[in-house]
Amino acid sequence: MYFKYIKLAWLGFFSVTCFALLWFVLVGTDFLGLFGGMPDLTKLENPESEIASELYSADGVLLGKHFRENRSPIEHDKISPNLLKALYATEDVRFENHSGIDAKATFAIIPSLLMGKRRGSSTITQQLAKILFKTRTAEELEGGLSDTPLIGFLISKTKEWILAVRLERSYTKKELVTMYLNTAEFSQNAYGIQVAARTYFNVSADSVNLLQAALLVGMLQNPTTFNPVRRPEKAIVRRNTVIEQMEKYDFISSAEADSMKLMPIKLNLGDAGDHNAGLAPYFRSYSAKYLQAWCKKNGYDLYSDGLKIYTTIDSRMQRFAEAAIDTHIRQLQKEFIIHWKGRNPWIDENGREIKNFLNIAQKKTERYRDAKRIYGDDSLSIAKVMNTPVKMKVFTWDNPKFEKDTTLSPIDSIRYYKHFLQTGMMAMEVKTGHIKAWVGGINHKYFQYDHVKQGARQPGSTFKPIVYAASIEEQGYTPCERVTDIPRTFVLPSGGTWTAKNSSGGYSGSSYTLRQALAASINTVAAYLMEKLRDPKIVINYAQRLGITTPLDAVPALCLGSSDVSVHDLVGAYSTFANKGTWVEPNFIVKITDKNGKVIFQKVPQKKEVLSEQTAYVMTYLMRGSNEDGNGTAWGLNRYKFKRENEIASKTGTTSNYSDGWFMGMSKDLAVGVWTGGDDRSIHFRDIYHGAGAHMSMPAFAKFLEQVYADQTLLKQLGYSKGKFPQPEQLSIELDCTKYGSPTARDSTEYFVPTGNPLRNDF
Repeated sequence: MYFKYIKLAWLGFFSVTCFALLWFVLVGTDFLGLFGGMPDLTKLENPESEIASELYSADGVLLGKHFRENRSPIEHDKISPNLLKALYATEDVRFENHSGIDAKATFAIIPSLLMGKRRGSSTITQQLAKILFKTRTAEELEGGLSDTPLIGFLISKTKEWILAVRLERSYTKKELVTMYLNTAEFSQNAYGIQVAARTYFNVSADSVNLLQAALLVGMLQNPTTFNPVRRPEKAIVRRNTVIEQMEKYDFISSAEADSMKLMPIKLNLGDAGDHNAGLAPYFRSYSAKYLQAWCKKNGYDLYSDGLKIYTTIDSRMQRFAEAAIDTHIRQLQKEFIIHWKGRNPWIDENGREIKNFLNIAQKKTERYRDAKRIYGDDSLSIAKVMNTPVKMKVFTWDNPKFEKDTTLSPIDSIRYYKHFLQTGMMAMEVKTGHIKAWVGGINHKYFQYDHVKQGARQPGSTFKPIVYAASIEEQGYTPCERVTDIPRTFVLPSGGTWTAKNSSGGYSGSSYTLRQALAASINTVAAYLMEKLRDPKIVINYAQRLGITTPLDAVPALCLGSSDVSVHDLVGAYSTFANKGTWVEPNFIVKITDKNGKVIFQKVPQKKEVLSEQTAYVMTYLMRGSNEDGNGTAWGLNRYKFKRENEIASKTGTTSNYSDGWFMGMSKDLAVGVWTGGDDRSIHFRDIYHGAGAHMSMPAFAKFLEQVYADQTLLKQLGYSKGKFPQPEQLSIELDCTKYGSPTARDSTEYFVPTGNPLRNDF
């Protein structure tokens, strides 16, 4: 009888063994399509996970990432030993001793499976196989039995066993645990231990302490359930379980465990996965569109191929620009609210409130479109939705987080947001075309429209230098050319006439040199130059050669900036004057490398000679008048130290109803442009004191350059120096107009209407 039982036992053992071997063969070969396929061997030899592409500044700062899964792989020596202790104690204490399958843990799971229960028994290598090859979710791995309860799970588990053994044959233990920690998910769109450490504690993976390690490793079981941000009470229980495991396997002492379990969760949330946070969010948003197009054309995936994009943005200059905009617009916004106290700021050309403004604006919102889809033409139901208060977060300048909780109806939130002024600012090296700073608005989370490249507005008088440059090149004018401030009337091809007006509404009849006229922004002189050029298309041609890409209307009013341009294009155009007449394409990428460091793209900016070196220098001389001459519209720059140490060529610009306030300025190294106004052209100040470009935008320019030229380390590293624009060796145009005395101005016999002080025009 005794031998009979032994015989039955051996028979049972061999039967189970044969069945197990047969089972593995059936699963591995996908017999009759019942078990689903296995990942191909080539993929097994080079398992890959999605790797975020990273965007770096010129000075080596990580600006942001592009990802579906936010992941930044690191090497084994960059992983804190505390993380490994917590991981081994909790997930696979015999990791160093098995070959992919932990027999003890595997046998322990069999009773649970027979009872229809699931319990953890996977080794780290098995978990890695599950993540890499998506054994539980990949459709191509599904077979006829995959949806069968228990059997489907056992099939997936078997595939993980097979894959784990193969992985163990191909990689060292260090490589496997590193691969696992680099691929694991940690919720909050954080993939991999490096991003997780940044996301929850704002530290790198090599600096994680034991308490932090316990929390992160605890999340591996179920990242959503044990998310410390959303479910802190569950996260702390799971963290303490990990601490107990570390105590159980002697990674820490009982005293350490008891002390650690009493500690609260202390998070220091980073912004690794927040596209609205961090430096240069508007730049990152624009560059993403460019990079997506480039990747599509060149066969890369921006969101998974781990590209490294090296940009021209300087993180220090970007901070200066963002700080300058923040300080200036915050103050300007206060003035705007006081200016419109008791009234709505949307007005027509006659200064009257636009009555249906909010009704028109609401139709552009997603909430209105949703209501329209639900209720169709039922205007009463739509109105009810738009006028029912709801809880929401809104932007505010009043606290460091720039947002507050409130209750507003959708229509009231539109009214609230329409009171905010917007802005765009870009700084660029004149010689290289490298964009060093890009601020597209006041807050990317709440206002995502980019006012540097995406938006275009009327430039007002900042367009005049293009007209002046064309006149110097085409007509041979010099800075000493004198023109009288009198009406300039043009007969339009379509019928009727157009007469250039000064901001005062009248004409002084005074004689101005070109430098004086540009400094004081005399509109009639710009109109005179346009008249002598005879065809607005000549000006359009120069503008396009200078890099203006927006459509320009061939009308006389173009001389006063009647057609929309972008900050991006206008900065590029102005840089030509400081770059000796050579236009350099504004560019923001230096190179792109693949995940292995191989250079796959190197930017070579376009260059072309647009103006003679002499004309370009004369233009910087003319524009210096705005801040060097007493009648200049940018005279206020003189109170800043950087102005006393540098020659600055600049131009203010203001549109006729004060909708757009511009300031364009250059040192010999940098060209900077700033636009300020409302999102809607009907929203603006009502007088030239508040609405002029010198008030709306010049302070932001000045605050930015003040910080740049005060940073000696920055100047040294970038090769910038204080001083004057370089003068051509051969300069045949006379700049000293006193040599000519006071000649009679052209057209001095024509009539004029004297009014006010013409020296403060700013159009």
